[in-house]
Amino acid sequence: MNAATTNSQPVTGKPRLSFWQIINMNFGFFGIQFSFGLQQSSMSPIYAYLGADEASLPYLWLAGPVTGLLVQPLIGAMSDRTISRWGRRTPYFLIGAVLCSLGLLIMPFSSTLWMAAGLLWILDAANNVTMEPYRAFVSDKLDASQHSVGFLTQSAFTGLGQTLAYLTPSILVVAGMNSNSVNSHHIPYIVIAAFIIGAVFSIASILWTLKTTPEIPLTTEQLAQIKQQATGWRATLAEIGLAIKEMPPTMRQLALVKLFQWYAMFCYWQYIMLSLGRSIFGTSDPSSAGFREAGLLNGQIGAFYNFIAFIAAFALVPFTRRFGPKISHATCLTLAGLCMMSIPAIHTPALLFIPMLGVGLAWASIMGNPYIMLAGSIPAERTGVYMGIFNMFIVIPMIIQIFTLPLYYQAWLGGNPENVIRLAGGLLICAAMAVGIVKLPKKPPPAIKT
Repeated sequence: MNAATTNSQPVTGKPRLSFWQIINMNFGFFGIQFSFGLQQSSMSPIYAYLGADEASLPYLWLAGPVTGLLVQPLIGAMSDRTISRWGRRTPYFLIGAVLCSLGLLIMPFSSTLWMAAGLLWILDAANNVTMEPYRAFVSDKLDASQHSVGFLTQSAFTGLGQTLAYLTPSILVVAGMNSNSVNSHHIPYIVIAAFIIGAVFSIASILWTLKTTPEIPLTTEQLAQIKQQATGWRATLAEIGLAIKEMPPTMRQLALVKLFQWYAMFCYWQYIMLSLGRSIFGTSDPSSAGFREAGLLNGQIGAFYNFIAFIAAFALVPFTRRFGPKISHATCLTLAGLCMMSIPAIHTPALLFIPMLGVGLAWASIMGNPYIMLAGSIPAERTGVYMGIFNMFIVIPMIIQIFTLPLYYQAWLGGNPENVIRLAGGLLICAAMAVGIVKLPKKPPPAIKT
């Protein structure tokens, strides 16, 4: 007998999962987030090694938000309608993981700037194929009473995966690799090795989840409802359009929060290493040893804030249950904003770990609390499509950032990456204030009539 069936069942009929079953269910997120961690920590340096200009860096990060904007709502809607012997969500996990692993294997061997940018498009598309069906899978498996622990556990694996992704180059140096050893395109061999390790983790963690956590079989009623729906890409796009039109008020209100917080995080990821190069090592030259040291330092503080996020995700569970996801999220964002604004004023590497405490708290909250607020406001029949649409509230701010920051990078920010980090901190505080307008539903949303 499956252990899950021995536990009490909530009124929804979904078995109440044990903590370790929830861990197994979310373990695949570890590989997905290891991949994202490598992108956050290494793509700007790789672009710099290949000759990118500082002001144009945001344009080279366009792949992630655009593929997310196009792929995630479409894949989310498709997964809602999928009937297969492997389930609704499982085929997307596996296909995305395989493609992601291939992208990670090839990326560090890029020979030109545009080869790296093109591979990032493939890599992000693969991650996006996996992401929203995975979030819908968690909602499918868990009763509403377990949503907080489910999504915050997912957030914990985000922290753990990205911790190791950021820290892997430093671990390789400790293991004996030379941090100054580079290939013919100036890409350090420790970065190449980190991407190869990421490729292994990406596929292995998804396979573990697929082995240990089968989907809940669709009921006869659910199967009939899916079969009654129109099929094909036109029907899928029409479903996305209708879902946007009928979007719950809570979801609309969360859009402003996500505008500020994701504009801020994209600023941080793109410019933190360049900021550290100036404030700690006094250099902006990609060929210098100080620039490579800034890359290692960025990996270490990035690993630290992600480790804090890993721990904080579990610590936030009782806090969120007691005070609610709104207060929890606003508090974490405010702390992170203040901490991020202090980073350029720090000139001693060891002191950088202090503001990373606040950044880690916010990162745990960003990856968990908005989804807790969302899950209680959307109808179960549209979980996949609404999770995909919710991702648009992540990628649209990123696209806005990509096309606006270069316009004022020189004029308003003085061409100084340290000012980009200060801007990011201020925007996180704006996001915290925007949480106040979000109104959570008191009752679960009604089922969609068909």
